[in-house]
Amino acid sequence: MSPSSIRFGTDGWRAVISHEFTFANVRRVAQAIADFVSEETTRVPSVVVGFDTRFLSDRYALAVAEVLADNGIQVILSRSDCPTPALSYAVCHLRAAAGVMLTASHNPPRYNGLKVKAPYGGPASAEVMQRIKAHLSSPKSQTLPDLPVPESAFDAPHSSLVTPMNLMPLYLDHLRSLVDLEAIGRAGLRAAVDPMYGAGRGYLRSILAAAGCDVLEIRGELNPGFGGIYPEPIERNLAALVAAVRDNRRDVGLATDGDADRIGAVDALGRFVSPQIIFALALRHLVERRGLRGAVVKTVSTTAMVNVLAERYGLPLYETPVGFNHICDLILANDVLIGGEESGGITIRGHIPEGDGILMGLLLLEIMATCDQPLHVIISELMDDVGPFHYGRNDLKTRPFDEAQDRPFDEAQDRPFDEAQDRPFDEAQ
Repeated sequence: MSPSSIRFGTDGWRAVISHEFTFANVRRVAQAIADFVSEETTRVPSVVVGFDTRFLSDRYALAVAEVLADNGIQVILSRSDCPTPALSYAVCHLRAAAGVMLTASHNPPRYNGLKVKAPYGGPASAEVMQRIKAHLSSPKSQTLPDLPVPESAFDAPHSSLVTPMNLMPLYLDHLRSLVDLEAIGRAGLRAAVDPMYGAGRGYLRSILAAAGCDVLEIRGELNPGFGGIYPEPIERNLAALVAAVRDNRRDVGLATDGDADRIGAVDALGRFVSPQIIFALALRHLVERRGLRGAVVKTVSTTAMVNVLAERYGLPLYETPVGFNHICDLILANDVLIGGEESGGITIRGHIPEGDGILMGLLLLEIMATCDQPLHVIISELMDDVGPFHYGRNDLKTRPFDEAQDRPFDEAQDRPFDEAQDRPFDEAQ
């Protein structure tokens, strides 16, 4: 398959499993990453590799580790599926040269993907992605041998360079420094958490249980088909969480997407709480309760409640195109208090420049604990204060322009219905 068949987006590459997303292509991309990393340093570099719960993600991760090790690169390989923010934090904390995360995030089950993370623990820049893409055409990437599907990282020729590591303790310890878990524990909040069969499974449950919370986790088992839904925490996908909250008398339900970099929530009445509201609540809490100040960064599609609050507090406000990489650029260049996007990827000062659904779920609980009020009351007060604001979303399936230009208009008639139905909304990115 030619290099042009591998399309890099703002944060990496994704494609249909075993169609374009094959072991051969994954190895080619891994070789391109190895070439880029090797030319960036004179010392022996290290790369952290993680994976989500999708079909074959663990084996794709092993294939990446194998190629990197074969290039003399030290590999820190996650022992189990892990959230993208956990992988990104490990890259930053361990001072690795890069991170590679095997995930297609919130997209349909038939897709997988590969995200590239920079040493600062956020999305690689557009320039870096272009340089990696250029290496796809190198003779080495084009002439990799066909290899069997890896069964173990230690099948690699340089297996001594591959070190398995549990990334959870490192990441959760960091989150404890960002959120008041003691206040959450004292409040006696009863939470339901829904990782949506994704890589966030066990993370919120573990940290909340350790804080003394009564926590119920649903959809936490391994299910690469995601129970027939897209693992995206939007209202139409959270009926199971709504039922869990109502049936078990929970104060709140927290949902994360397939790789746990996005957040969605449900209040005690079973009503969906969008990331728009969570962003606004978090900004108000950081300024009014914690007494913090700093710039605010949002994408153009994110709620104007953030604009109103930033103006009230006298905080600089930056609006960016859609894509967390744009937010990341501003975080790296400015003193940013909070940054986020409409889809639920949000981060705060002191954390990595990466959307983090687990962190924002914990911060939402801190808000509830310090306000000592039900979530729906807190939201009502927010709306009385800066609203009302209403949010709606329409998803339109698109294709890259050059692909749409080259394909005949009637070609879609020959595509199976499930293929047309399952194409991810943001594939063109």
